[in-house]
Amino acid sequence: MMYLKTLVLETVNLKKTYMLGEVPVYALKGVNLKVEKGDFIAILGPSGSGKSTLLNMIGALDRPTEGQVFIEGVDASRLNDNELADLRRQIGFVFQFFNLIPRLSARGNVELTLAIPGLGKTERRKRAEDLLENVGLAARVHHKPSELSGGERQRVAIARALANNPKFLLMDEPTGNIDSKTAKEIMDLVKTLNEKQNVTIIIVTHDQNVASQTKRSVQMLDGSIVKETVN
Repeated sequence: MMYLKTLVLETVNLKKTYMLGEVPVYALKGVNLKVEKGDFIAILGPSGSGKSTLLNMIGALDRPTEGQVFIEGVDASRLNDNELADLRRQIGFVFQFFNLIPRLSARGNVELTLAIPGLGKTERRKRAEDLLENVGLAARVHHKPSELSGGERQRVAIARALANNPKFLLMDEPTGNIDSKTAKEIMDLVKTLNEKQNVTIIIVTHDQNVASQTKRSVQMLDGSIVKETVN
């Protein structure tokens, strides 16, 4: 199936400076990045390269010192705190350590995040179950995180991230806390979401093997993009 390419995310001369006491730390130094609908991109780099800071900027979790972040044409740097909170709900976050609520079942964790207007309790439950089935967990919807493997917890986290039909998935080291076999299964799932459902995915990683499985790799070093590769 052919999809129309539209710009989902763009950063323009993005800079972030932190103060360490009286010493400025230049975490981002004018980053320019474009992400189109259906892209599958790895942001790659060692610790301290700026990739985590960039994740915070494009996820509307922090404000830039200079420059702009456009999400579907909306300049996030001009939004107030309430508007930023609304924008974050339109981004799917998947974290290395899952961040699931221990007392809730897999379905409960997904259902809790649903913020689609007009969706009643029955519809929320059905959508949560459908999302879990979509990531291969149809038989585990009633299990709590402590009853799930690391790979299953990450699948719940992915289902949760997809709950509100996000503009893009932002994944922070999604294979960093699971074994290599399970990591392959998660990457296979992520690739399927991108290829079959046209989900736009941005993975922040230090793992070259993960980056090589994406469509495009963006290499960061010392707060700048130093190389882009089409895989």
